[in-house]
Amino acid sequence: MRFLLDAEQREFARSLDAMLTAADTVAATRAWGTGDYTRGRAVWARLADAGVFALPVPPSYEGVGPLPVETTVAFVELGRHAVPGPAVETVAAEALLVRLAELGEPEPAKRFLPALASGAACATLTLPHGGPYALDAQEAGLIMAVAGDELRLAPGHARVRRSLDPARRLAAPLPGGELLAAGPAVTAAARHATDWAALATAAQALGVGFALLDRTVAYVKQRTQFGSPIGAFQAVKHRLADVLVGLEFARPLVMGAAVTMAPGDIAAAKVAATETAYAASRAALQLHGAIGYTAELDLSLWLTKARALRGAWGDPGVWRGQVLTEWE
Repeated sequence: MRFLLDAEQREFARSLDAMLTAADTVAATRAWGTGDYTRGRAVWARLADAGVFALPVPPSYEGVGPLPVETTVAFVELGRHAVPGPAVETVAAEALLVRLAELGEPEPAKRFLPALASGAACATLTLPHGGPYALDAQEAGLIMAVAGDELRLAPGHARVRRSLDPARRLAAPLPGGELLAAGPAVTAAARHATDWAALATAAQALGVGFALLDRTVAYVKQRTQFGSPIGAFQAVKHRLADVLVGLEFARPLVMGAAVTMAPGDIAAAKVAATETAYAASRAALQLHGAIGYTAELDLSLWLTKARALRGAWGDPGVWRGQVLTEWE
């Protein structure tokens, strides 16, 4: 299957790229990692104005969706620009609330979705099989937790922990809190939300991989050795060609998963995109040489993010197992 974005979707991607370039997301991400969220909130507001957080939400809750393809397009650009914050988690929370409403539990959706869709609020959450920690709970306005067949609004969070990516802080939601819904509908909605989280993470990883490739190609054209740019050496060309092939194979898997929203397709997209982004990070680190290890180099923002996204919402082994289960 060959998947091509239409003209409107391509223009949406270009407009987000231009907007995020102007927003200086590198400075925002560095500040976010130190606990200064002002610049990150400004980027978030721009994304909300562009309608990014309205994409998974139906018009009945003041959204424009659900539009998984457009959401995927947006998250590729978020990854390309290393945007900080719980964007994936907000989309997963929206998907959770939308599916709950479809299954006969509309009150949480009525209460929270309009604010999430407009960008007035952001959310983080934990789901079964997604790990015990919520991303950026210290900054999220809503902390939701699904345990068993119960969805609760957590009363707060435990100690904030650093992760490999300085811009990703993790904390466990505190137990208890307001019960928002319970029963089989919560279990089904949590599975649906996990699929959306995996798809958004795959798209984000794809953008990270392309950013790493672009920056590395630019660098090997400038760095010289034995009187020539190292990009002229065959070994370097082959290494970068492998990265490009991996990304171009992952791209249709990610976009195809957004079209079908089939669990097996999403699992395959998650594996392909995050593994390829991780391979891109290893190639970028090697080809940048010793300078690639320095946190001061902007490349580090994408290097650490590629590694973090590889294990976010389940490591590759978990998703490979789901591919085998779904495609049997």
